[in-house]
Amino acid sequence: MGFDKNIISDPKGGMPRLLEIMRALRDPETGCPWDIEQSFESIAPYTVEEAYEVADAIARKDWDDLRDELGDLLLQAVYHAQIAEEKNLFNFDDIANGISDKMLRRHPHVFGDESREKSSLEQTQDWEKLKAAERVSKAKSGALDDIALALPALMRAVKLQKRAARVGFDWPEIGHVLEKIKEEAAELVEAQGTSDQDHIAEEYGDLLFVMVNLGRHLNIDPEDALRQANAKFTRRFMHIENELNKLGKTPQSSSLTEMDAFWEEAKAREKRSKA
Repeated sequence: MGFDKNIISDPKGGMPRLLEIMRALRDPETGCPWDIEQSFESIAPYTVEEAYEVADAIARKDWDDLRDELGDLLLQAVYHAQIAEEKNLFNFDDIANGISDKMLRRHPHVFGDESREKSSLEQTQDWEKLKAAERVSKAKSGALDDIALALPALMRAVKLQKRAARVGFDWPEIGHVLEKIKEEAAELVEAQGTSDQDHIAEEYGDLLFVMVNLGRHLNIDPEDALRQANAKFTRRFMHIENELNKLGKTPQSSSLTEMDAFWEEAKAREKRSKA
């Protein structure tokens, strides 16, 4: 395959340098054995993981880490592009040109003759019309056709509901969603009284799906909300462990009542800090 050592050694080589490094890593004669063995399928989990690490750096407002994580994510795109080029499917330039063409098509108010005097909502509606036309051109006429199955479940639920809402399949008022939550919660309680684990799981899933819908109606990203809840739980549980440690104890050697008291203490402390 071969590679250009001059480009690789250039500290200001930018994108060409990264592409050349990946070509070197995948060189069948002189490359890295691990990198040579990888495929689209084996790399895909790392791609998803890196996207989440980008989101985590943003949530922590760690901009140095964000720079590094964006680099890791970019490497994933370069990795897939290199594998594709080796298979004569497409290359990195094809990817860049494809997304550039898409952005031009979807922003006629910036790159074309359409007026920019539109609200964000109107531009979103125009975007969806353009995406719908693209689905038709790809023989994907269904409203839900191009929502990836591999998306995290919460994210896919949001996308499914948003897409359905844009064609009129949605509750008009948030009160209807709240009533549906009550209904699904009651069905879960009823199912829990049986020994049918599959049915219990089904009703639990229905309740989660409606909770996602509630978040959408409240303009809350369920993934972000759950991430914040996870962080809150982690902070409070760490407080429990720290306080128990001062007493020479561990969670295993203490009672639920004792741990719950420290939990409430952490909760009260957080409320005071926000006051």
